[in-house]
Amino acid sequence: MNGQVFGAKPDERGPIGGSYGYNKIITEGNYNVKDIHGLLDALKVVKSGEVIFIDKNAEIDCTDLIFTEGFQIKIPSGVILAGDRGNKGSEGAIIRSQHFATNPLINAIGTGVRITGLRIIGPDPKPRLEHHKRAFNQQRGDSAAQSKFYYLFPNSVGIITGNDSLEVDNCELSGWSHAAIYLTGGRGHHVHHNYIHHNQRQGLGYGVCLGYGKNISTIIEYNLFDYNRHSIAGTGVPGSSYEARYNVELGNSLSHNFDMHGGADRKDGTDIAGEQIKIHHNTFLNKNVQSIGIRGVPQKEALIYNNWFAHTQPGKQVILPWPINEGDKISLSNNLFGKENPVVIGGSGQ
Repeated sequence: MNGQVFGAKPDERGPIGGSYGYNKIITEGNYNVKDIHGLLDALKVVKSGEVIFIDKNAEIDCTDLIFTEGFQIKIPSGVILAGDRGNKGSEGAIIRSQHFATNPLINAIGTGVRITGLRIIGPDPKPRLEHHKRAFNQQRGDSAAQSKFYYLFPNSVGIITGNDSLEVDNCELSGWSHAAIYLTGGRGHHVHHNYIHHNQRQGLGYGVCLGYGKNISTIIEYNLFDYNRHSIAGTGVPGSSYEARYNVELGNSLSHNFDMHGGADRKDGTDIAGEQIKIHHNTFLNKNVQSIGIRGVPQKEALIYNNWFAHTQPGKQVILPWPINEGDKISLSNNLFGKENPVVIGGSGQ
């Protein structure tokens, strides 16, 4: 509209969410494995620049090893862990755990790790509303007692790293009660062309989460999100930033879709909500939930533009805070509103 693109549009690499038509699919590796034993052997000898490829028919269940040995799939620097999701009808190999305390399943222990073309399935796709309700009530005691009871039910993480330049692409990630992808530190991460869904435990439930490390930064683009409590979330510690662009939020969620916590959430005596947030060219299809929640003041800015919202107009149903004041350092401008008869509001299209 008005010569501009609003909302998510695929790029030359293939469809939003990846799979069929994605053009960066890996179909073989330096190590080609079909089971957990082959994976363990490959991880012992793999070197930077090499690929561990998992056969499309493999289902690698790590539950027993996690129960008995606290197992993690630890990927060294520069290594690619790959399946062929989308290649000639392949859905991609499965790596899974059914242990509620899987934390994490995959750990990128070095820089420049890539995880691609896999189905990474966790133990708990449910929202667990009743557990949250039982935990957080006055009869349980003070907030500390409530929180202690809540965390008696273990939570799970799919992929974790505290190192730079993790790339996760063309994967399907589901069933992780804390986070499908948890960035505890590092800069230059890239999460793209994934289908991320059913990570939705009430109180947690994140698709991509920025943790408490210093100066975390990531680009999150061309992903398909659904049934996450927050598809993108951040603790909002000083120096943390993300850019979310060309993603589609299909519409099923317990809470707002994209998030950044503020100082009140961390109880650190500040109102800081990260350093910089850019949210542009995303499509938000559910007008019954809030699309964006920024729960403090960014150190630099939050820029929100050229998105397509199902909501018919700006307001508190779209974004927190509302109304937006100059001191909030948030710019909501030049976005498209409404599904049936969309209109541009703000910026050059006003």
